[in-house]
Amino acid sequence: MAHPPALAAWHRLVQSQDAAGLNTLVADDAVFHSPVVHTPQRGKPLVVAYLSAAFQVFFTDNFRYVREVVGASDAVLEFELEIDGTRINGVDMIRWNEAGLITDFKVMLRPLKAVNLIHQKMGEMLQRHAAQQQQ
Repeated sequence: MAHPPALAAWHRLVQSQDAAGLNTLVADDAVFHSPVVHTPQRGKPLVVAYLSAAFQVFFTDNFRYVREVVGASDAVLEFELEIDGTRINGVDMIRWNEAGLITDFKVMLRPLKAVNLIHQKMGEMLQRHAAQQQQ
């Protein structure tokens, strides 16, 4: 069965590690739910910033989706990877609208050691992004 267009586009971006493509895939009113930040991040600029940082942290040579549950307007994608010797297991929960744009993106991780590691790495990426925006 073919993926819905939004999910197919997401997979293309992940496979090509093309964070620039997020601007055309994320809706203006999108919301991002981080595994390490309590408050949902609202609006396209914040969602793109968080997902762009995730592209740099998560999408290494050993990242892989291992299971998918796909509905008409949402999907749950289980993934595995290893960073700095820590095996990470998590899920991306993605919802899209009728226009095929991502409206909601939630990441959940395990184990706790992985959450702490991702917190550190994502913080570094987001600080770099903020510094670049100010230049």
